Amino acid sequence: MHRKITRKRTHPGELIREEYMKPLKLTVTSLAARLGVSRKTLSTIVNERAGVTPDMALRLSRAFSTTPELWLNMQQNHDLWTAENGDSDWRRVEPVYVPESAQMQG
Repeated sequence: MHRKITRKRTHPGELIREEYMKPLKLTVTSLAARLGVSRKTLSTIVNERAGVTPDMALRLSRAFSTTPELWLNMQQNHDLWTAENGDSDWRRVEPVYVPESAQMQG
């Protein structure tokens, strides 16, 4: 059963900003240098204008002793919520009948 999530999912940039940068008094410039990325690259993520890529997830996981999956799952959850709740016509897609024998086993 699919339960509809009504609360907007947190963007990973918010987590970086609020849970790491502020308490640790890190600037975008200093954190970008530690991560080995440009200030602009990190700024777009922290300001929620860009998403976390697999490469960035690896960098963040190493810097903050987390897992890359944390960052990628957070990004995926945010993106999916945004797409599902945005102005898109995906709801008009007609389901395709797939015989039970052809359905993916999960």
